[in-house]
Amino acid sequence: MKAIDNKELILALEELEKEKGIKKAYLIESIETALVTAYKKNFDSADNVKVVMDNTTGEAHLYAVKEVVEVAEDSKLQISLEQAKKISKKLEIGDTVDIEMVPKDFGRIAAQTAKQVIIQKLREAERDIIYTEFNDRKGEIVSGIVQKAESGVVIMDLGKLEGVMPQKEQIPTEHYKVNDKIKGYVLDVVRGLKGNPQVIVSRASAEFVRKLFELEIPEIYEGLIEIKSVSRDAGSRSKVAVYSTNPDIDPVGSCVGQKGVRIQNIINELNGEKIDVIEWNNDPSIYIVSALLPAKVLAVDIKEEEKFAQVIVPDDQLSLAIGKSGQNARLAAKLTNWKIDIKSETQFREMLANMQESEE
Repeated sequence: MKAIDNKELILALEELEKEKGIKKAYLIESIETALVTAYKKNFDSADNVKVVMDNTTGEAHLYAVKEVVEVAEDSKLQISLEQAKKISKKLEIGDTVDIEMVPKDFGRIAAQTAKQVIIQKLREAERDIIYTEFNDRKGEIVSGIVQKAESGVVIMDLGKLEGVMPQKEQIPTEHYKVNDKIKGYVLDVVRGLKGNPQVIVSRASAEFVRKLFELEIPEIYEGLIEIKSVSRDAGSRSKVAVYSTNPDIDPVGSCVGQKGVRIQNIINELNGEKIDVIEWNNDPSIYIVSALLPAKVLAVDIKEEEKFAQVIVPDDQLSLAIGKSGQNARLAAKLTNWKIDIKSETQFREMLANMQESEE
C-alpha cells in the first residue's frame, strides 16, 4: 500500500536521526502505533490490527491479525482453520495470521498521521534537549526578564524556556515588576505541563550568595579561597565563612576588596542585604567567636561531643551578639553547625552563684 510519499518520509526520518538524534527505528515504531489508532478511530473498527512500515522503502502495510480456530465465531478477530490453510498449509489452531487490508482513504490518513507523529516527536526531542541543557546548569546563576509577577509567583523569560520563582524562593524585601531584568540561582529543572521543562529559580537561597561570591571574587573561582559555609536570612543578613590554605592570602580582605568594592557588587545585587565575611578556623572556639561578629566575645566553653558552645559576652554586647529577633546568634549557629548559648558576663556570674548555692 503506497499510503505515504515514501521516499520523502524515509529521507525526513534519516535527517531527523542525523540532526536531532531521534532514532529512525523509534520514529517508525511511533508512526506504526499512531496508524493503528488512526485506523480504529477513522473506520470505527474493533479489529485486531497492526501496521508494518518498511524502514527502507517507507511503504506502510495494514494487517488484520486473526487467531486460527476450528470455527470462526468472530470474523474480526478469528479465522477458521479451513480458511487459514488456504493462506498457508503450515497454520494450525492457536496460530495467528496477518491478513493485509487496503481500506479506502487510508493512504490519506496515513500521510497525515505520519506528519503529525514526526512533528510531535520533533517537539519532544527539542524539549528533551532543552531540559538536558538546563538540567546541566543546576547550581548556576541565570539572568532573565520578568514576564509575570502575580499571585506570589514570578515567571521569568530565560530565552529558550521559562523560569519559575515561587514565593518562598523570593527575597521578602524585593518587589518584582514586569520587564525587570533579574538574576537567580537554578535550584531545579522539572517537567511542567505538557512535558515542557521549567527552571525553578531562587534568589532567597544561601547558595545564591555562594555563587555570587564565586562570580565576583576571582580567587574563589580559581580555588585559592574556599567558601566553607554560608548562612542567610534572605533580604536582611548573610554570613559567609571563607578560608585559604595559602598563608599569603587574606581570605576576608580578598572577598571585601579595596574600599569594599568587591563585596559592594554582591550587596548591590542583593539590594542592600548585609554580608558578614568571616575567616573559617578549624578550632571551633575561634570559629564561633568570628561567627558572632560584630559582637565581642569574652570566653567560649566548648562541649565537643554535643557540639555545644557556651559563649560569654560583655553586658553591653549581649543584644548585639544575639541580634534583632535572635538573628545574629541564629545565623552564627547555622554557619558553624554548633548549638550556641550566649550569656552576658552578669548572667554568667549569677548562673555560677546559683549553681554554688544549690551544691551547698
